[in-house]
Amino acid sequence: MSLEVALSFLLYAFVSGITPGPANLCSLSVAMGSGKSVAIKQWYGLFTGYTIVSLASVFIVYFISSAFENFIRVFAFVGAIYIAYLAISLLIQAFKPLEEIRNSRTTGSFRTGLFVQLTNIKIMVFCLTAITTYILPYHQDFPHLLLFGILLPLTGPICNLAWLFAGVLLQGLFKKHHRIFYTLMGLSLLYCAIGIVK
Repeated sequence: MSLEVALSFLLYAFVSGITPGPANLCSLSVAMGSGKSVAIKQWYGLFTGYTIVSLASVFIVYFISSAFENFIRVFAFVGAIYIAYLAISLLIQAFKPLEEIRNSRTTGSFRTGLFVQLTNIKIMVFCLTAITTYILPYHQDFPHLLLFGILLPLTGPICNLAWLFAGVLLQGLFKKHHRIFYTLMGLSLLYCAIGIVK
């Protein structure tokens, strides 16, 4: 693998990781609502889930690469529906008073973070496409694929941390303008859902 391909892969990973998605918006929301210590516990779950999805993607690519293109299309469609559901639930939250949202919201935890990542179709599609686009053309042997599957989770969770700390820094603004935040987050998730099926 050339240096140019490796740099392209890292750029793709960080750009994809920093875009709004379920895990990033969940990190932002929990950090704004519950603070840094609770959000960090959830981040451990997000990191663990990301690692599991990345390693599962390696196995999928290695063992069923022939039927792979159809598999990604199905994943993309299911993922778009899931992300649209999350977007609509955020838009509904925008119309509720802040106190009602706080009382009904589940706080972040390792289990919540793990669940969010294991059901995050965006991450699944990302891992599968990153491996097939950037790694498979150069390394088809299992040890190389496994190495990249272990290294891949270092990109996304770093981006989750950026969203988490943005949430900590924006807590005061969130309390004053929660409707705007939920609306913007919901609309950006809808944009992601449309982009996945295009």
